[in-house]
Parts: sequence; structure tokens; C-alpha cells
Amino acid sequence: MKRRTWVLGGAAIAAGAAGAGLSWQRFRLNASSGSPLGPDFWSQRFERPEGGELVLDSLRGAPLLLNFWATWCPPCVKEMPLLDDFHRQHQASGWKVLGLAIDSPTPVREFLTRRPMSFPIGLAGLGGTELSRTLGNPSGSLPFTVVVGANGMVIDRKLGALDDADLARWAAKGQT
Repeated sequence: MKRRTWVLGGAAIAAGAAGAGLSWQRFRLNASSGSPLGPDFWSQRFERPEGGELVLDSLRGAPLLLNFWATWCPPCVKEMPLLDDFHRQHQASGWKVLGLAIDSPTPVREFLTRRPMSFPIGLAGLGGTELSRTLGNPSGSLPFTVVVGANGMVIDRKLGALDDADLARWAAKGQT
């Protein structure tokens, strides 16, 4: 009887610890909204499909919509025109839009040849998945969007396809 009590007690403690760990992870991800992006984020560099380099630090100080996408992801491809329209409408008010492709360079270049974007695209490759995880996307799923205010604070994030209501809400928040 004593052994069974110890086994059940140990299982209960393990289950409690697992639950606490999951709660802490969710809290940590939610707490990162409203926290500033650090130098490790802003110091990153990505190759551009057309050549040259994209330095994230060049986007600092302006509201930023950062979208992780891939050519093989149908919802990602579908939302690209929305992102392009958002960029065209809001760039005069200081907004920056950046697409980070979690993809190989060739398909991205072919996609952009067929459907040019007015905002910069960076070739993040599989390393971009890890970056998206650090920004609150534990599954690494696509599309994933992070919105950063002009003050460098994470305002919001969304896993899944964007819609006009998301973009309108973020346009209103982004000037903070």
C-alpha cells in the first residue's frame, strides 16, 4: 500500500509540474507583448531575393509589421496582396512591412517575379522558423505576424492568415 501511495504521489507531482511549466510558458509568451525587442533581434541580417542584404536595425524606430511566410503555404500566398496594400497605404505615416521567407531562395525569387511586392523580403530559410519561435510562435507554423510599435515594443502577434480587420487594428496601434 505504501509503495502505491508513493507512486501515485510522484505521478501527481509530475503532472502538477508539467501543468505549471505549460502555464509558465504561456505566461512568458503573453508577457512578451509590450516588451521591447532586444539587440539580438535588431542585429540580424538577411539576404534579399534581388541581391544585397536586409539589416533589421534599418527598420528600428518605426512601426513594423513582420510577416513570416513561405511560397508553399497557401494562406501565406493569399495574404501577400493584403500586406502589399497595407504597405502602400501606410508607408507615408512611417509604417515598415517586412516579409521573412521561410523558404529556399529560388521559389521566393520565382514568386516575386510573378507577383512583385513593394515591401522588402528577406530570405530567412529554416532559421526564420527559430526566430518566429522566439517571437511567440512555439509551433513554428505559418503564416505568423508580429507587430512592433515605433518604440520597439511588441504590440501584437497573430498565427494564421491576416484579414482587413487585423490590419486596421494594427494601423491604429502602431504609432505608439
